Formats: sequence, C-alpha cells, structure tokens
Amino acid sequence: MTLIAILIATLAAGIGSVWAAALLMRMGLGGRHDGVGPQHLLSLAAGALLATAFMHLLPEAFESQAGAHDLFATLLVGVVFFFLLDKAELWHHGHEHSHAEPAAHDAHHDHHDHRHGHHHGHDHGHAHHHGPRAGGWALLTGDSVHCFGDGILIASAFMADMRLGVIAAVSVMAHEVPHHMGDLVVLRQTSANRRMALLKVSLAGAVTALGGAVGYFLVGQLQDFLPYFLAVASSSFVYVALADLIPQLQKRLTARETIAQIAWLIAGMVVVMMVSGFAHNH
Repeated sequence: MTLIAILIATLAAGIGSVWAAALLMRMGLGGRHDGVGPQHLLSLAAGALLATAFMHLLPEAFESQAGAHDLFATLLVGVVFFFLLDKAELWHHGHEHSHAEPAAHDAHHDHHDHRHGHHHGHDHGHAHHHGPRAGGWALLTGDSVHCFGDGILIASAFMADMRLGVIAAVSVMAHEVPHHMGDLVVLRQTSANRRMALLKVSLAGAVTALGGAVGYFLVGQLQDFLPYFLAVASSSFVYVALADLIPQLQKRLTARETIAQIAWLIAGMVVVMMVSGFAHNH
C-alpha cells in the first residue's frame, strides 16, 4: 500500500507539475505583466518548502530516538553539501558556456528571464543557461536526475508517515511548477513542436516515480536511518527556499507588489497546513 501511494504521489508531483506549468502558460499566467507572475509562483513555492521543512519534516525527525545534536549536524552537512553541488554545477555550466558559440550565447540571453535556477542539490544540472546548441538534452538530463532525487525525498517522507508523504509531494509539486515553466520556455525555443516539448519534460518528470520506488526499497532497508533521511530532505527544502527562490524575490518593488509577494509566501505555508489537516483527517 505504501509503495502504491509513493508511486501515485511521485507521478502526481513529477508529471502533474509539468502539466500544471503548461496549463498556466496556456492561460497566459506567469508572464511579467499578468496578475499572477513568476514572482508570485516563486513566493508560493518558497512558503510551501519552508513550512514543510520546519513544521513537518524536522519535527517528525526529532520525535524519533535520534539525538538532536546528530540531526542538527545532518541538517548542517546537508545544506553545505547542496551548496557545494550548486558551486560544482555553476562551474560546469560556466566551463561549457565559455566554449559555446556566440549564437548560443545570444539565445541564452533571450531566455535569461525565464531561468529559475532550480539548483535543488541532487545534481540538478538544469541547462537553463544553455541555448539551442544544447538541444535541450542537457536540460532534460539534469531534470531527470533532479526528479529522481525528489522521488527519494518523497519516499522518505512516506516511509515516516503517510500524511508527511502527501505534504512533501505537494510541496515538491508547488516548487516544480515555476521551474517547469522555465523548462518549457527553453525547450519550445529548441523545438518547433510544442507538444513534443511538453512530452519531453513530462518524461523527465516521470523519473520522480522511479526515484520513489528506489527510495522505498532503500529507506526500507535502512529504517533506523529514517530520521536522518528526513533531516537531509529538510536541508534540501531549506536550501532551495533560502538560497534559490527567496534571493530571486529580493528586488526593489512597490508597496503593493511587496504585499502581494508576502501574501503569496504565506499562502504557500497555508496550503501546506491545509493539506496536512486534510491528510490527518483522512
């Protein structure tokens, strides 16, 4: 039963986020001049990730027999680890970009505003920085690796508690939507067929289910280390929110835009709490 729930949740988070992103783009949302733009979606995702980490994953880990010192150490090591992966990825992209042709650089410049920089710590080699020369395959490879890592994190949460797994899946889906909007923008520039771009990103998202299955058997064999898996998952969520999403929100805005940004951040937290309450009652 747990495995089935993991597969359903990971498919919903992986593929559902892609289709949600495509739907929002089709509705004209997510543009700079719309009522709901990338800044709002990023605020929503940041709130959901922070609430999941601090109100659900970490409390669940600390309710175990594991020592607080060890869990905090795991959290710290996780954040530093994801930071180092980010640095390695930036170096890799910078190295490749220095060899790119000027045309590819120009194409990259055109897509720069759509880049969500989703360095989620699982070798998230998202090639949003690449132009058509990358053919989109580097982006898809990075997406697949990233989604695999998401699947393991979701499985870890499900192994601890079914309710926790649902919350983690919803949070992953929330922060994947703006990221996949950027993916679709890039792939539509490298492919004349929009449906093919959607299919490619959907297939990459489906890898989340593979990660969930691997995570189910991996965490099942290492049940005693489950609190530490939860701490690592928390460090991933915290790092993405604080090092990636929120810095993109630190812009000079009008008072009205700032209030809207804060409102969407709080809305992300409220969504997580509502999902938590719903899952708890069922």
